[in-house]
Amino acid sequence: MAEGRARRITEGVRAYGLIAGMWVRSTMAYRASFAMTTFGNFAATFLDFVAIMLMFSRVDALGGYPLPEVAFLYGLSATSFGLADLLIGSMERLGRRVRDGTLDTLLVRPAPVLAQLAADRFALRRLGRVTQGALVLGWSLTRVDIDWTADRLLLMPVMVAGGCGIFCAVFVAGAAFQFLAQDASEVQNAFTYGGTTLLQYPPTVFAKELVRGVTFVLPLAFVNWLPATYVLGRPYPLDLPRWTAFASPLVAVACCALAGLAWRAGLRSYRSTGS
Repeated sequence: MAEGRARRITEGVRAYGLIAGMWVRSTMAYRASFAMTTFGNFAATFLDFVAIMLMFSRVDALGGYPLPEVAFLYGLSATSFGLADLLIGSMERLGRRVRDGTLDTLLVRPAPVLAQLAADRFALRRLGRVTQGALVLGWSLTRVDIDWTADRLLLMPVMVAGGCGIFCAVFVAGAAFQFLAQDASEVQNAFTYGGTTLLQYPPTVFAKELVRGVTFVLPLAFVNWLPATYVLGRPYPLDLPRWTAFASPLVAVACCALAGLAWRAGLRSYRSTGS
């Protein structure tokens, strides 16, 4: 059973790579168009950070966090989400495929449906969002006062990878929900795009009920809030044990497992268009 699961995962990764590679080659056939759309993606997302900078032109701190620390939160959230959006953002098109019946064409192909859907129309221009988030993160690291220890250095790549995994799980779970509610792409966006916007601001500016919700119900806080407060040496509003700052990878694995169960349940319930 374990060998069969490993084989399916291998086949899925291979199919994803082949389909994504096909779309990359198609994109690079028009390099000028790729450069312009990537820059447009970069500029559009940078406006989010411009809004934060304008806010700090009127205040010195937001929830007790100065601009460099908010930029640190912003960069972590934007980079993690940008990577997830690049890898699996096409999942949000599932509702459209269910409505027009084109999902059926994926079902008859000898490749996992999830891999096909995730790689469909792979948009390399989304590198603009990743680049923008990484640049803001890099700038913040030159400005924040952090006592760099071995565990804090280790936590930096761990939280980006864990955050990417958590957002990937949200994308898959949202796609699974679209099997039931075919016009639910905006509901999915509320948790993906809305989630990354929420995490760009300090947890101290939100009510504790909301902080509890994104910690224990939909654990987006493990993308950056919990590990970032540890790196910055700040207390988390819920007074959780400090080891939870390192739990992002475990939370990501658990979220992906639950999202996988939801995906399989949704796919089994699919009865083709018109049903």
